[in-house]
Amino acid sequence: MRITAIGATVAAVAVLASPVASGPAPAAFAAPKAPAASVANNAKKPAKTASVHGEARISYIESIHDDIRFTIHAEQRPFTRPMPPTAPEGLSTDARGTLKFSHTRGEVTGWAEATVDCLVTSGRTATLTAVVTKSNVEEPGARLGISVQQGGKSEPDRLGFSWGVVNVDPENVDENGQLVRPQAGSCMAPAPFTTVIKGGFKVVHAEITKSPTQPEAAIPRD
Repeated sequence: MRITAIGATVAAVAVLASPVASGPAPAAFAAPKAPAASVANNAKKPAKTASVHGEARISYIESIHDDIRFTIHAEQRPFTRPMPPTAPEGLSTDARGTLKFSHTRGEVTGWAEATVDCLVTSGRTATLTAVVTKSNVEEPGARLGISVQQGGKSEPDRLGFSWGVVNVDPENVDENGQLVRPQAGSCMAPAPFTTVIKGGFKVVHAEITKSPTQPEAAIPRD
Protein backbone atom coordinates (compact mmCIF):
# COMPACT_ATOMS: atom_id res chain seq x y z
CA MET A 1 0.00 0.00 0.00
CA ARG A 2 1.72 3.18 -1.11
CA ILE A 3 1.73 6.09 1.32
CA THR A 4 -0.84 8.76 0.51
CA ALA A 5 -0.59 11.46 3.16
CA ILE A 6 -3.57 13.65 3.87
CA GLY A 7 -1.55 16.62 2.75
CA ALA A 8 -0.87 15.15 -0.71
CA THR A 9 -1.60 16.86 -4.01
CA VAL A 10 -5.12 17.18 -5.39
CA ALA A 11 -4.40 14.44 -7.89
CA ALA A 12 -3.77 12.03 -5.03
CA VAL A 13 -5.98 13.24 -2.22
CA ALA A 14 -5.25 10.99 0.73
CA VAL A 15 -7.61 10.14 3.39
CA LEU A 16 -6.83 9.76 4.43
CA ALA A 17 -6.45 -6.74 21.41
CA SER A 18 -6.65 -20.79 37.30
CA PRO A 19 -8.57 -19.13 40.03
CA VAL A 20 -7.13 -19.79 43.52
CA ALA A 21 -9.65 -21.36 45.90
CA SER A 22 -9.97 -19.67 49.25
CA GLY A 23 -11.73 -20.45 52.49
CA PRO A 24 -14.16 -18.16 54.28
CA ALA A 25 -12.67 -14.87 55.45
CA PRO A 26 -12.15 -14.37 59.18
CA ALA A 27 -15.14 -12.77 60.83
CA ALA A 28 -13.19 -9.58 61.57
CA PHE A 29 -12.61 -9.03 57.85
CA ALA A 30 -15.91 -10.27 56.46
CA ALA A 31 -17.57 -7.76 54.16
CA PRO A 32 -20.92 -6.48 55.39
CA LYS A 33 -23.91 -7.87 53.58
CA ALA A 34 -25.62 -5.51 51.18
CA PRO A 35 -29.32 -4.86 51.69
CA ALA A 36 -31.53 -7.15 49.63
CA ALA A 37 -32.98 -4.22 47.70
CA SER A 38 -29.49 -3.02 46.75
CA VAL A 39 -28.50 -6.48 45.51
CA ALA A 40 -31.66 -6.68 43.43
CA ASN A 41 -31.04 -3.27 41.87
CA ASN A 42 -27.43 -4.13 41.00
CA ALA A 43 -28.55 -7.38 39.39
CA LYS A 44 -30.80 -5.45 37.03
CA LYS A 45 -28.01 -3.17 35.76
CA PRO A 46 -26.57 -4.41 32.44
CA ALA A 47 -22.82 -4.65 32.08
CA LYS A 48 -21.33 -1.53 30.55
CA THR A 49 -20.02 -1.88 27.01
CA ALA A 50 -17.09 0.12 25.68
CA SER A 51 -18.13 2.22 22.70
CA VAL A 52 -17.45 5.27 20.55
CA HIS A 53 -20.18 7.10 18.62
CA GLY A 54 -20.23 10.36 16.73
CA GLU A 55 -19.26 12.34 13.67
CA ALA A 56 -17.01 15.34 13.30
CA ARG A 57 -15.01 17.59 11.05
CA ILE A 58 -11.36 17.94 12.08
CA SER A 59 -8.63 20.51 11.62
CA TYR A 60 -5.37 18.94 10.43
CA ILE A 61 -2.21 21.06 10.26
CA GLU A 62 -1.02 19.52 6.98
CA SER A 63 -4.32 20.27 5.20
CA ILE A 64 -5.61 23.23 7.18
CA HIS A 65 -8.10 24.44 4.55
CA ASP A 66 -9.47 21.01 3.58
CA ASP A 67 -12.79 19.52 4.68
CA ILE A 68 -11.95 16.28 6.54
CA ARG A 69 -14.72 14.36 8.29
CA PHE A 70 -15.01 11.12 10.29
CA THR A 71 -18.09 9.14 11.34
CA ILE A 72 -17.60 6.38 13.92
CA HIS A 73 -20.04 3.90 15.41
CA ALA A 74 -18.13 1.20 17.29
CA GLU A 75 -18.95 -1.14 20.18
CA GLN A 76 -16.78 -3.71 21.90
CA ARG A 77 -17.95 -7.31 21.45
CA PRO A 78 -15.43 -9.51 23.33
CA PHE A 79 -14.50 -12.95 21.99
CA THR A 80 -16.46 -12.74 18.74
CA ARG A 81 -13.57 -12.95 16.24
CA PRO A 82 -11.84 -16.34 16.64
CA MET A 83 -8.14 -16.43 15.75
CA PRO A 84 -7.02 -20.07 15.94
CA PRO A 85 -4.75 -21.46 17.16
CA THR A 86 -3.49 -18.60 19.36
CA ALA A 87 -6.85 -17.11 20.39
CA PRO A 88 -9.58 -19.60 19.43
CA GLU A 89 -12.28 -17.55 21.19
CA GLY A 90 -10.98 -14.25 19.89
CA LEU A 91 -9.87 -11.29 21.98
CA SER A 92 -11.43 -9.19 24.74
CA THR A 93 -11.05 -6.15 22.47
CA ASP A 94 -13.03 -7.60 19.55
CA ALA A 95 -15.52 -5.06 18.27
CA ARG A 96 -18.07 -4.31 15.59
CA GLY A 97 -19.28 -1.17 13.89
CA THR A 98 -18.46 1.20 11.05
CA LEU A 99 -15.93 3.89 10.22
CA LYS A 100 -16.40 6.39 7.42
CA PHE A 101 -14.23 9.29 6.41
CA SER A 102 -13.98 11.82 3.63
CA HIS A 103 -11.34 14.37 2.63
CA THR A 104 -12.36 17.13 0.24
CA ARG A 105 -9.92 19.52 -1.41
CA GLY A 106 -11.49 21.77 -4.01
CA GLU A 107 -13.58 19.59 -6.29
CA VAL A 108 -11.82 16.33 -5.35
CA THR A 109 -12.99 14.04 -2.52
CA GLY A 110 -11.27 10.95 -1.20
CA TRP A 111 -13.44 8.67 0.91
CA ALA A 112 -13.61 5.24 2.52
CA GLU A 113 -15.93 2.96 4.46
CA ALA A 114 -14.54 0.33 6.85
CA THR A 115 -15.72 -2.35 9.29
CA VAL A 116 -14.53 -2.01 12.90
CA ASP A 117 -12.66 -5.05 14.24
CA CYS A 118 -11.08 -3.84 17.51
CA LEU A 119 -11.79 -1.27 20.22
CA VAL A 120 -10.13 -0.45 23.54
CA THR A 121 -10.89 2.47 25.87
CA SER A 122 -9.41 4.34 28.82
CA GLY A 123 -11.40 7.11 30.44
CA ARG A 124 -12.46 9.51 27.67
CA THR A 125 -9.98 8.06 25.16
CA ALA A 126 -10.38 5.17 22.73
CA THR A 127 -8.40 3.49 19.99
CA LEU A 128 -9.98 1.37 17.31
CA THR A 129 -9.16 -0.24 14.00
CA ALA A 130 -11.34 -0.89 10.99
CA VAL A 131 -10.83 -2.81 7.75
CA VAL A 132 -11.64 -0.99 4.51
CA THR A 133 -14.56 -2.37 2.52
CA LYS A 134 -15.08 0.42 -0.05
CA SER A 135 -12.92 3.39 -1.01
CA ASN A 136 -11.60 5.47 -3.88
CA VAL A 137 -8.22 6.05 -2.17
CA GLU A 138 -7.57 3.00 0.02
CA GLU A 139 -7.21 -0.67 -0.88
CA PRO A 140 -10.01 -2.99 0.31
CA GLY A 141 -8.70 -5.06 3.21
CA ALA A 142 -6.40 -2.32 4.54
CA ARG A 143 -6.64 -1.85 8.31
CA LEU A 144 -6.84 1.75 9.55
CA GLY A 145 -6.13 2.90 13.11
CA ILE A 146 -8.14 5.70 14.74
CA SER A 147 -7.86 7.34 18.17
CA VAL A 148 -10.55 9.50 19.77
CA GLN A 149 -10.40 11.70 22.85
CA GLN A 150 -13.64 13.15 24.18
CA GLY A 151 -12.88 16.64 25.46
CA GLY A 152 -13.65 18.00 28.90
CA LYS A 153 -15.80 21.02 29.71
CA SER A 154 -13.44 23.53 28.12
CA GLU A 155 -11.54 21.20 25.81
CA PRO A 156 -12.38 20.18 22.24
CA ASP A 157 -12.60 16.57 21.17
CA ARG A 158 -9.54 15.24 19.35
CA LEU A 159 -8.82 12.51 16.79
CA GLY A 160 -5.77 10.74 15.37
CA PHE A 161 -5.30 8.41 12.40
CA SER A 162 -2.63 5.94 11.29
CA TRP A 163 -1.57 7.64 8.08
CA GLY A 164 -0.16 10.98 7.00
CA VAL A 165 2.48 11.96 9.56
CA VAL A 166 2.67 8.61 11.39
CA ASN A 167 3.11 4.87 10.73
CA VAL A 168 6.13 5.23 8.45
CA ASP A 169 8.84 2.57 8.08
CA PRO A 170 11.82 4.14 6.25
CA GLU A 171 12.99 0.70 5.05
CA ASN A 172 9.61 -0.24 3.57
CA VAL A 173 9.72 1.03 -0.01
CA ASP A 174 8.37 -0.16 -3.36
CA GLU A 175 10.30 -0.85 -6.58
CA ASN A 176 10.39 2.87 -7.33
CA GLY A 177 11.79 3.80 -3.94
CA GLN A 178 8.49 5.24 -2.72
CA LEU A 179 7.52 4.69 0.91
CA VAL A 180 4.90 2.00 1.49
CA ARG A 181 2.68 2.51 4.54
CA PRO A 182 2.70 -0.48 6.93
CA GLN A 183 -0.71 -1.85 7.88
CA ALA A 184 -1.92 -1.00 11.37
CA GLY A 185 -2.21 -3.88 13.84
CA SER A 186 -5.49 -4.42 15.69
CA CYS A 187 -6.37 -1.48 17.99
CA MET A 188 -3.11 0.27 17.08
CA ALA A 189 -3.42 4.02 16.53
CA PRO A 190 -1.38 7.16 17.34
CA ALA A 191 -2.30 9.79 19.91
CA PRO A 192 -5.25 12.00 18.84
CA PHE A 193 -3.20 14.75 17.21
CA THR A 194 -5.95 16.70 15.40
CA THR A 195 -8.71 18.92 16.76
CA VAL A 196 -12.44 18.54 16.21
CA ILE A 197 -13.92 21.82 14.93
CA LYS A 198 -17.49 20.66 14.30
CA GLY A 199 -19.49 17.79 15.81
CA GLY A 200 -17.94 15.42 18.32
CA PHE A 201 -17.68 11.95 19.81
CA LYS A 202 -19.01 10.13 22.88
CA VAL A 203 -16.62 7.61 24.46
CA VAL A 204 -17.96 5.04 26.95
CA HIS A 205 -15.19 3.28 28.89
CA ALA A 206 -15.34 -0.32 30.10
CA GLU A 207 -12.52 -2.50 31.43
CA ILE A 208 -11.41 -5.34 29.20
CA THR A 209 -12.08 -8.88 30.40
CA LYS A 210 -9.66 -11.79 30.59
CA SER A 211 -9.89 -14.59 28.07
CA PRO A 212 -11.54 -17.68 29.60
CA THR A 213 -8.80 -19.95 28.24
CA GLN A 214 -5.72 -17.76 28.62
CA PRO A 215 -3.42 -18.92 31.46
CA GLU A 216 -1.97 -16.41 33.89
CA ALA A 217 1.19 -14.84 32.54
CA ALA A 218 4.34 -16.34 34.05
CA ILE A 219 6.44 -13.99 36.18
CA PRO A 220 9.96 -13.86 34.75
CA ARG A 221 12.74 -14.88 37.13
CA ASP A 222 16.26 -13.54 37.28
